[in-house]
Amino acid sequence: MSDYAKASDLIARYGEDELIQLTDRDGSGGYDPATVGRALSDASAIIDGYVAVRYTLPIGNVPALLAGLCCDLARYALYADAAPEIVKDRRDQALAQLRDISAGRLRLDVPVPAATPSGTVLATSCERVFSRAAR
Repeated sequence: MSDYAKASDLIARYGEDELIQLTDRDGSGGYDPATVGRALSDASAIIDGYVAVRYTLPIGNVPALLAGLCCDLARYALYADAAPEIVKDRRDQALAQLRDISAGRLRLDVPVPAATPSGTVLATSCERVFSRAAR
């Protein structure tokens, strides 16, 4: 699994100050890369769970849509307790879009695996081990 977004994507969307406020637990004045990385990895795992229903993983070139969804999910995860309403709403919208991707209502601009014929059943058997004949 690869992450769909990086810390630089979060900074570009929400600003470094917010990341520092959410992750600087030791007072160093900078954001904690390990905490941010963990949130992005967790968000990417959630995305994989939805996307894998329709697409082959890993996805090579990450669509901008998935990078944005990853940022919204990771941002929500970085709030320890009470996330602001806008952050919750963006997380809820991200999950709704992932459900749409999973259901095929929202299509990503990535290759789709070839469909397999439905209704085809293949069965194989091995040689009979027991029989009714007495020995």
